[in-house]
Amino acid sequence: MPAETAAHVARREALRRAVAASTTGVPLGLRKRTSNLFRDRAPTRKRRIDLSAFDKVLEVDPAAGWVDAEGLASYDDIVAATLQRGVMPAVVPQLKSITIGGAAAGVGIEATSFRHGLVHDTLVEFDVLLPDGDVVCCAPDNAHSDLFFGFPNSYGTLGYALRLRQRTLPVKRCVEVRHEAFSSAGEFFAVLAQACDGPADFVDGVVFAPDSLVLNVARFVDEVPSLSDYGYEIYYRSLQRRPQDYLSTPGYLWRWDTDWFWCSRNFGAQHPVVRRLFGRRHLNSRTYTRLMRWNARWGVTRRVAALRGRHPETVIQDVDIPLERAEEFLAFFLREIGILPAWICPLRSRAATAAFPLYPVESGALYVNFGFWDTVVDTEPHEPGHFNRKIEHEVARLGGIKSLYSDSFFTRQEFASAYGIAQYEALKAKYDPGRRLLDLYEKTVLRA
Repeated sequence: MPAETAAHVARREALRRAVAASTTGVPLGLRKRTSNLFRDRAPTRKRRIDLSAFDKVLEVDPAAGWVDAEGLASYDDIVAATLQRGVMPAVVPQLKSITIGGAAAGVGIEATSFRHGLVHDTLVEFDVLLPDGDVVCCAPDNAHSDLFFGFPNSYGTLGYALRLRQRTLPVKRCVEVRHEAFSSAGEFFAVLAQACDGPADFVDGVVFAPDSLVLNVARFVDEVPSLSDYGYEIYYRSLQRRPQDYLSTPGYLWRWDTDWFWCSRNFGAQHPVVRRLFGRRHLNSRTYTRLMRWNARWGVTRRVAALRGRHPETVIQDVDIPLERAEEFLAFFLREIGILPAWICPLRSRAATAAFPLYPVESGALYVNFGFWDTVVDTEPHEPGHFNRKIEHEVARLGGIKSLYSDSFFTRQEFASAYGIAQYEALKAKYDPGRRLLDLYEKTVLRA
């Protein structure tokens, strides 16, 4: 047994005993220094479990095609460890600070998802700390297969992943990216579908305006004429001016992290002077997350908007729409929401033996993820969640589904219909009969 794995077992056993010994009636919660959730939480009393020590990459086996990592291992550490062995996780979420456990308990996506699905589609097995202190290994074909399929999108309401094994892919030294511009959404989505059936290694895109869409199709290469560096330069601006680009493989995987896609503009970090003050070291998603949470705590943006007679609503969402309805959703989005740019990422779930009940996309069908993250400002006041509710209704109408990492406003009936709550309640009764963890609706909609 590798030394790191032996240390993991020791940490796990100490944690298991501590949780099992707890008899308090206060709900359990996770203590974390960072989070990629984008919803404010109501103040509730919880007994916090500290998993901060479970942040190691345990083992990489390129021949077998997997990496073992602890639940709080961040993807920048996982990528660094796997690239040294000539492989990468089959799906690497866009931001360095995302943890593998968070991507499994939530939903993780990136430009390989058109072929390999979401992060949970690429998991081989994982160990879950249950709320009574037991630790169970979940695999698609073992005694806990129900939890293997039910864990994704459960957001820590069924247990916490302590160790996860994710499939890996062989890589080359560099990535060649071709940017193709379109003025028609219909043509854009048609070519996107063709790219997903071709030999590409990565496919994503950006909507800059109703008549300006860019499709990015990339593949691994060994030799390149030059390399672009977006560890300081602004990546998304290059899409409209460079029909072809070359990045190192790690540079490509983290191309969006430097500017949090384009959201760094909300902090002035794209202004040349401010950018120099930030410096390369602080141009990353971790910095912007801290600034965002500071702003949410002190309400600076809300106060400024109120002084100007404006009524802002935060709209931070990722939604997955069946390809055949994607153009229809985009028309709605441009008409009713209007946040631009918007990220486009195709995905195709590869679940073969069972569906993931809490994120029920049809296996083998091509979906289009729309990611949009900003504030809609109106001169007229609306009820809380006005624009987010519009999105939820349209996603449901079009047969899509939305991620739960940010604000949600579903009724309990709408939530149960969208997210397979009957199966979830059966899992809750089996793995958390004492209700020591919060309910999924309480946590993701009521913000408990």
